[in-house]
Amino acid sequence: MVLGLDPLAIAILATTVVVGATVQTLVGLGVGLVAAPVTALVAPEMMPGTLLWLAAAMPLVTLLREHDNIDWRGLGWSIPARIPGTAVGVAVVALVSERELGVAVGLMVLAAVVLTLKTVRLPINRTTLVTAGFVSGVTGTATSIGGPPLALLYQHREARQIRSTLAVYFVLGAVLSLAGLAVGDALQTRELLLALLLAPCLVGGFAVSTVLRRWVDPDRVRYGVLAVCGLSALVLMVRSLTG
Repeated sequence: MVLGLDPLAIAILATTVVVGATVQTLVGLGVGLVAAPVTALVAPEMMPGTLLWLAAAMPLVTLLREHDNIDWRGLGWSIPARIPGTAVGVAVVALVSERELGVAVGLMVLAAVVLTLKTVRLPINRTTLVTAGFVSGVTGTATSIGGPPLALLYQHREARQIRSTLAVYFVLGAVLSLAGLAVGDALQTRELLLALLLAPCLVGGFAVSTVLRRWVDPDRVRYGVLAVCGLSALVLMVRSLTG
């Protein structure tokens, strides 16, 4: 047992983090979408802290390669709105059970998958940016999945801007969520230790994406992963509801 987890659970988590990191490097988000349902299934006691630590680290890898075309104006509206959303997310973590949190993660992933498949096109303005920032603060803190609200706004922008803007947002947003959880005494040391154990998987995913992006259409990768995410979310929700 390592950090209270058996080796098989850690191997499963490591694999999902590699897949999530690969997808995030290609399309801008993915670690939370891929790893959150699986983590909630095999190690619910490590949610949401472990994935928030990873969510804070992964974008730094992306920004080493792409740090231009960042939409600072959009971030100027969405990041402040995440602060009150974070407070609500902390309250959710304190008030709900692991079972309820599992259902919440499943619903969040399914909603993100459905909206992404339908390619809803929303205008990028003050209202939508503030709304996305607030919703992201709630879901990101409570379930570690905070990317979809902002990603839906930027999905039709140029790929490099999507990746770099989301990377900055994920770093700042994850730090806010971690700080909120720490203040609310809802953050455990072993969540950080597990994140450190899994951190090399982020680099592995980055390396895999470097190879894949030369000959794989990111849209095809995205659709395949969305299918996996949807299936994982359904399994998580069934398990949580039947307990």
